[in-house]
Amino acid sequence: MKVGIIREGKTPPDKRVPLSPEQCALVKKQYSNIELVVQPSPIRKFQDDAYREQGIDLQEDLSDCDVLFGVKEVPMDMLIPNKTYFFFSHTFKLQPYNAKLLRTILNKKIRLVDYEVIKDEKGKRLIGFGRYAGIVGCYNGIRTYGLKHDLYDLKPAHLCEDRLEMESELSKVKFPANTKLVLTGFGRVGHGARETLAKLGMKEVDKEAFLSEKFDDAVFTHLNTQDYNRRKSDGGFDKSEFYKDPSGYESCFMQYASVANMYIPCHYWSEGSPFIFTRSDMKEEAWNISVVADISCDIDGPVASTIRPSTIADPIYGYDPSAESEVDFTNPNAIAVMAVDNLPCELPKDASADFGSELIKHVLPALFGEDPTDIIGRASETNLKGELTPQFSYLQEYADAAK
Repeated sequence: MKVGIIREGKTPPDKRVPLSPEQCALVKKQYSNIELVVQPSPIRKFQDDAYREQGIDLQEDLSDCDVLFGVKEVPMDMLIPNKTYFFFSHTFKLQPYNAKLLRTILNKKIRLVDYEVIKDEKGKRLIGFGRYAGIVGCYNGIRTYGLKHDLYDLKPAHLCEDRLEMESELSKVKFPANTKLVLTGFGRVGHGARETLAKLGMKEVDKEAFLSEKFDDAVFTHLNTQDYNRRKSDGGFDKSEFYKDPSGYESCFMQYASVANMYIPCHYWSEGSPFIFTRSDMKEEAWNISVVADISCDIDGPVASTIRPSTIADPIYGYDPSAESEVDFTNPNAIAVMAVDNLPCELPKDASADFGSELIKHVLPALFGEDPTDIIGRASETNLKGELTPQFSYLQEYADAAK
């Protein structure tokens, strides 16, 4: 089998890679029967020479490869027919902007293995960039708080060489006493955010203390789903009931919003679940949050201040609750919103190495050897015959509409 690492072609350019130079060398060592080449690129964070130094051949034309690995969506004109591709296609949720991409993949008889649906038998995702979304998003939130309140000024994450330099900036942080941060979500993203809070040395307190006590230092509390949702009828919570049908539930987040200064959403939110807070909630006199670092970034969704995504170059905007409109984030009436939707791109070296280690651990053994639980098959949206696989047959009408 011959494997190629493709050059990222999407605009704006993405500097991440599926495997670092050292990881490519490791793969070659572990799988002696695999040939591995890398397509030259002027944009990726790891330079071409870094791959050459690890003994990896660079090859412009990848048409002789069997399997091709990328990161983001591959531009349609760059797709080589009759190959197996691994990348984030953003199609399995019927995203309208990529219907034509899926149609092209089918027309070119490409087998698409989507990273986002590579899961174990219990449905847990095995690979992704969520951890670094949390690490960077939390840092950006802390940076936003300093700028909003003129307390300190941290270097933007994307201008740091790596995570080590970014975390060294945290030494500049000076929070007033009793600054309170609330965090939601315990997946990869939430645990990534906790890593940044740990580097900052921020103390964690339980939700009861967070609501009722005052502290000499800055503190945070980390909420689970049952902490900010309750049954409408009696205020209770049943996990299986909530995930099956959340229509009988409502948010009780306002009790935290009345004492917190900053909110970092890291949760997964599904359609039909209660909004965590609404535009009306933000107009309440009890509302106290001045900074929302929305890592989850559902637009016009459960975090009502997130009215649009922001960019790495311009990561912060203001939301005026009374006018329900965007303003400058330094406006005294504004909630400062950080809603960058491609956070791992800010630390491409570290995020790529983290992703590559998961790829080597969870995916490559199944691709290059035995796959008893059909990890690769279950994540294949299409096959080499130009057909959708049975588990993704629901995408047929979506793809056909793009003809």
